[in-house]
Amino acid sequence: MKTILAAHDGSESARRAFQFAIELARAFGAGVAVVSVARPSEPPTSVETPALLEAATEHFEKDFAVFREIAKAAGVPLETAVVVGHPADQIVHEAAERQADMIVMGHRGKSRFQRWLLGSVSKRVLSYAPCTVTVVR
Repeated sequence: MKTILAAHDGSESARRAFQFAIELARAFGAGVAVVSVARPSEPPTSVETPALLEAATEHFEKDFAVFREIAKAAGVPLETAVVVGHPADQIVHEAAERQADMIVMGHRGKSRFQRWLLGSVSKRVLSYAPCTVTVVR
């Protein structure tokens, strides 16, 4: 195992998933790539996409700074990125681009109706990922 992609949406379950990814990476001598996804409005416009990416990067940078310290203390190489698009699609894309051996992501608790209406990011990632996926609760 060389690369673990940790999907991060700012939730508590995503933080637990990051911790799990760090523990795995330390055990296997792997690196971790943390990816957060900013979802554009429907339909996205070319004008608002750069502004959305900038705002999302600024928002997630607070978490990334903490993650860098944790990774450094664990001796795990860490990369961070913010991308724009549908979360499941972008997580799968980033895993393929980075040739990740595993995706680690949190499970967000939604009501049964919300899951039916919006779909589940973790379910879509599980269905389309090019590698092993671990969902941390």
